[in-house]
Amino acid sequence: MKKILLFLILITFFIPNIKAEDIEVSAKSAILMNYDTGDIIYKKNENEKLAPASMTKMMSLILIMEQIDNKNLSFSEKINISTNASSMGGSQIFLQPNTQEKVNDLIKAVTVASANDAVVALAEKIAGSEKSFVKLMNKKAKEIGCLNTHFENVHGLDSENHYSTAYDMALIAKELIKHKTILKYSKIYEEYFTKSDGTKIWLVNTNKLVRFDKTVDGLKTGYTEKAGYCLTATAKRNNMRLISVLMNEKDSKERTKDTQNLLSYGFNSYKLQKILKKNKILGKVKVYHGKEKVANLVATEDVNKLVKISQNDKKYKLKLNTKKIVAPVKKGEKVGNLQIVDSNNKIYKNISLTVDKNIEKNNYLDVILNSIKQIIGGSKI
Repeated sequence: MKKILLFLILITFFIPNIKAEDIEVSAKSAILMNYDTGDIIYKKNENEKLAPASMTKMMSLILIMEQIDNKNLSFSEKINISTNASSMGGSQIFLQPNTQEKVNDLIKAVTVASANDAVVALAEKIAGSEKSFVKLMNKKAKEIGCLNTHFENVHGLDSENHYSTAYDMALIAKELIKHKTILKYSKIYEEYFTKSDGTKIWLVNTNKLVRFDKTVDGLKTGYTEKAGYCLTATAKRNNMRLISVLMNEKDSKERTKDTQNLLSYGFNSYKLQKILKKNKILGKVKVYHGKEKVANLVATEDVNKLVKISQNDKKYKLKLNTKKIVAPVKKGEKVGNLQIVDSNNKIYKNISLTVDKNIEKNNYLDVILNSIKQIIGGSKI
């Protein structure tokens, strides 16, 4: 078994240079996406509606992590375990009703062991009930652009109107990874969960790649009879992150092999070309009625382009278009647009411009002092 795993790791890094159409994936549906740009590198029936199994929990985790980021929930907080949560079937950590467990431990159980009881407990804490939480899941799915997804529960157990697609799952994974902390959980291979009563549960990650490939740090497996074997994986190499999704594989071995092949193809064939770095000063602009008369213009985001490894870097031109800026103005506030134009004079991307710091509005005293400075500065002896 160890020799087989070693072989799989080796082919991950030394797979020959092949084309996307040459890749054979046995999953019913699949996709390989670049995290930074959203470019699709490989696809197969990517918009076919299928049961997502426990990959559903990625959407649940997005809402959970948002609550933590917004200070409505903390990792150290203890929450009550309801009878409903403790009665969940499928994968679970056998939580007992009327006990309390830490949010940190429950998130770990959801991410590593795919615990249905843990995710329901967290959903009930946030929304009051699983049903209300599911409404939030469907709302969020629409917000991030999922057009072929509908959830009926928070865990992914088979339900008639519970479905998604490989493409939508990639979008959900992309959104979840924005919460970097989740990767600290999803890359854990095994760990003990100590419940409030002192008993321990051994958590083992069903995504075996996190054990044998250190570049893989997530994200979520899934299996039901209807869904088959599913896996959303993510890996980062040479400052580039990829997301792969497989839905309805025949077994876990094929799921692992196909994921390795997809990731290997992506990393061996493509690279990220840095075009523009966020917060780089691009120029200056006049500020009216501000305590400072001139502000530095910066981009609101990094700009990268996915290119073939063999492709030579192209030259890009930056075209600034700013509006009249009147104080007060805040860093992050849109003050114009930036067009990035390639060597063929084709617009690659439009992004927003902002100022590099907050600029306050002049008060009456500032106006008087500035007037005096102008008079003195303009006086001749």
